Amino acid sequence: MADDAVRQKTITWEDPLAAAARGRELPGLEYLTEIAEGRIPGAPIAAHLGMRLVKVADGEVIFTAVPDESLYNPIGLIHGGVAATLLDSAIGCAVHTKLAAGVLYSSIELKVNYLKAIHPSAGELRASGRVVKVGSRVAFGEAELRDEQGNLLATGSGTCLVTRP
Repeated sequence: MADDAVRQKTITWEDPLAAAARGRELPGLEYLTEIAEGRIPGAPIAAHLGMRLVKVADGEVIFTAVPDESLYNPIGLIHGGVAATLLDSAIGCAVHTKLAAGVLYSSIELKVNYLKAIHPSAGELRASGRVVKVGSRVAFGEAELRDEQGNLLATGSGTCLVTRP
């Protein structure tokens, strides 16, 4: 092998259960806004993937991430699971912006269309999610993933189960 250097990645996060408990006290839009503004810590998965919640609005969110080589698949591209996670997060959080305090959601279906391979040179990835419809038990959303140049890499649609207290 040309480069036998061992690489390491250190990931730190705060107690996710404390943040989740705080989140149940706030409407979804307010909770996610506080995460985006750094007043409440984000989910630990965000630390793993380098995700940042950069926009929160009623029914819409945007996540960004700059993948590092720890997210490569065996052929040297960004693993498709990274795209799926960004799309799922964007859909779920867009739905969350429409939910009242104490109302939870969980992804029950995710469909991803991979349109282009994600090369290491893609730069910052941007996942934009939006709500299609929120019902009393089920919510639907869509998302798209673009690279730093604005090229569409993947699209997703998802369904979330809405659970009221």
